[in-house]
Amino acid sequence: MSTTVLDERLSRALTAFLREEVQAPAMAVTDLLDMIIEDARSFQHESMLADLNRMRSASEQLNVFVKGLIQDSSADRQKEESLDAFHRRLRHDLRTPLNAIKGYSELLLEDMHTDTGTTHPLRLDLTKLKESADQLVGQIDAMAALARPEEAATVYGSGALKLDLVADALRAVEPLPADEARKAMQSSRILVVDDNASNRDVLERRLVRDGHQIVTAATGTSALELVGKETFDLILLDLIMPEMSGFQVLRRLKAAEHTSHIPVIVISVLDELDSVVRCIEAGAEDYLTKPLNPILLRARITASLEKKWLRDREKKFVSDLQQEKARSETLLLNILPPSIVKRMRNGEMVIADSVAEATILFCDLVGFTTLSAELTAGRIIDFLTRIFSAFDGLAAEHGVEKIKTIGDAYMAAAGIPEAQSDHADRIAALAPPMLEAVSAIAEATELKVQARIGIHTGPITAGVIGTHKFVYDVWGDTVNTASRMESYSLPGRIQVSAATRAALGDRFKLERRGMIEIKGKGMMETYFLNKR
Repeated sequence: MSTTVLDERLSRALTAFLREEVQAPAMAVTDLLDMIIEDARSFQHESMLADLNRMRSASEQLNVFVKGLIQDSSADRQKEESLDAFHRRLRHDLRTPLNAIKGYSELLLEDMHTDTGTTHPLRLDLTKLKESADQLVGQIDAMAALARPEEAATVYGSGALKLDLVADALRAVEPLPADEARKAMQSSRILVVDDNASNRDVLERRLVRDGHQIVTAATGTSALELVGKETFDLILLDLIMPEMSGFQVLRRLKAAEHTSHIPVIVISVLDELDSVVRCIEAGAEDYLTKPLNPILLRARITASLEKKWLRDREKKFVSDLQQEKARSETLLLNILPPSIVKRMRNGEMVIADSVAEATILFCDLVGFTTLSAELTAGRIIDFLTRIFSAFDGLAAEHGVEKIKTIGDAYMAAAGIPEAQSDHADRIAALAPPMLEAVSAIAEATELKVQARIGIHTGPITAGVIGTHKFVYDVWGDTVNTASRMESYSLPGRIQVSAATRAALGDRFKLERRGMIEIKGKGMMETYFLNKR
């Protein structure tokens, strides 16, 4: 930025800053004078009222002039008037009423010195009034000195630090060169909605230069049709349009779920506060008034798009988190029963249940250990995956809990983790289709493999063990006996214990195998469950 441009911006900024600095003490002078006049009447100092009223008129004149400056900083500058001449005239017009206030307050204070007796009740307020007037004079002198920026801080005195802060802030806000500003703006799809063809053309040409893809619409209806079919990053929306106003379009955009996320900048000739507030409340990202300042337009578009990109990135991040959570949830539910997962999430540190009665199933692939020595690792894994995936599906279908696989053996249980009155029936219904699945897969893979199954019913302990690779498992003599039932069963047969036979009653076809000696258990009566 050139020194000349910076000096001009600095001069304008400091002038605006000091106008605001003048307004507050100018109003304070008027308020203080009102109180002094009231007190003068209260204390019956009638002789002071004439001078006080003159001071009051001067303060009103000062405030009217200051208010005019704040509303329009360039209104009183003449066409051929230099900045230096304008500031000198400004100083004169502001100081004239102030000099009157200072002069009358000094005269009244001098009169008070000639009074005898106690301190005058208005002396303190008049002193404050004079100090306020002195402060205003210093600020006005600083304004005049802004035509010569190097003198401003010196004239302003105690306010020099504030002026330095203004100057530092202004230098920090240095605009990017045009090429760098364009690079900073990512290319986006922008919909321009305006019933005026010239306005659409100007906006389109300007935004295309900045690297954006532009689509235009002449009516609110066509704009809504476009956003229903295409994707946009931003909408520039004219407020005053026939048939459907920009405000109506805005309301519909924000009411629809698929378009509510699109930022909208309203553009209008209306600069009334009520219109701005209504549009912002309705969901507009920003509000710009015509004629558009191209630099301000670019800045507002960039800011709106950056907010959208941040929101989009946040949504993607949240979506990714939700997907990761869902994957973790699925993985956890593949390891543990849903009710156990819920208990762990509720803070249960130790999960151990004593179950009065459940039914356990073991299924082993007869001869697979010997056969696997002849197979490749890939074929072994493929075969076991097909078998156990089929078992998993059947277990879920019958409401049975898979416990684990042990080599080429499969273990399942019913009646846990929630009690099931028909736990033995569930297992008995599951076992035959498991044998059928093994036969079908063995035939399809041309592997000579058969399954044998053992089932037993009784009390068990169930719970979660481990803190890293944790598992839901079952323990107890019932588990050991079910394992023995499988070991002493025959290929292609389902052997059940007398306890399971009693639990099943007459609901399934069973044939008595007789008493067999089971290692560690002695003689036990067993039965074969017939296939379906």
